[in-house]
Amino acid sequence: MILALLSLAVLLVCGYMVGSELLSRQKEKEDFEQLAELIAVEKSTASPAPTGSPPADKQPGPAATSSPDSQESQEQRRDLSQLFAMNDDFVGWLCIPETDINYPVMHTPDNPEKYLRRNFQGEYSESGVPFLDFRCSLNSDNLIIYGHNMMNGTMFAALQGYVQEDFCMAHPVVEFQTADGCVEYRVFAVTWVKSNDDWYKFVSADAAEDFNSAVDKVMGKALFSISSAPEYGSQILTLSTCYDSVHNGRLLVLAAKI
Repeated sequence: MILALLSLAVLLVCGYMVGSELLSRQKEKEDFEQLAELIAVEKSTASPAPTGSPPADKQPGPAATSSPDSQESQEQRRDLSQLFAMNDDFVGWLCIPETDINYPVMHTPDNPEKYLRRNFQGEYSESGVPFLDFRCSLNSDNLIIYGHNMMNGTMFAALQGYVQEDFCMAHPVVEFQTADGCVEYRVFAVTWVKSNDDWYKFVSADAAEDFNSAVDKVMGKALFSISSAPEYGSQILTLSTCYDSVHNGRLLVLAAKI
């Protein structure tokens, strides 16, 4: 009888913990869906209208707002003004069309891993929020964005699809929208590396030789490439997530600005 009661107690505790975990993951998913709803913009055949102004310190320069193509791009994508107003750490929105990757991106140079285990509102969250490497600026040669590989398929879990060449061919474009507009990046290679790989040291290149050397090294480790390597002067977007936690491995999806 005592053993039966103890077993029942263990089952109840385990059930409670699993249930709480599932509820927490579901709430995190719903929170991101609500953020996505805040930025949704209805497509219109009328002339593009302003999408809202971000805070003064994140206003795009004259060159970024003067292009009709840039304004049209923003109109067709999303309106980020509310998120800029809600959180000063927010720098942009990352989306891979027709996948589950559709998330805000944070940047905290003075607190590099602030959003590793925090949600958009700054509260504790197991999923965290994708964030830009603290050494990067939006003008860096290599924008490195980190995100968790969650077991429930959220965050950067969908990047696992890129280990299959067919998936890459079907989802070749990554969108990253900031206050300056929406930029598209085309995936050119996928690779597995260690967490201390030299690629993580490559943020900016002072010369073509440095840029080409870094790209050649990572291309040499690629599972495959689906387009030619980017040339010096092209901005690279790196999406990084855990892949083999036992061996401290990382999956990198590399894309070049179109």
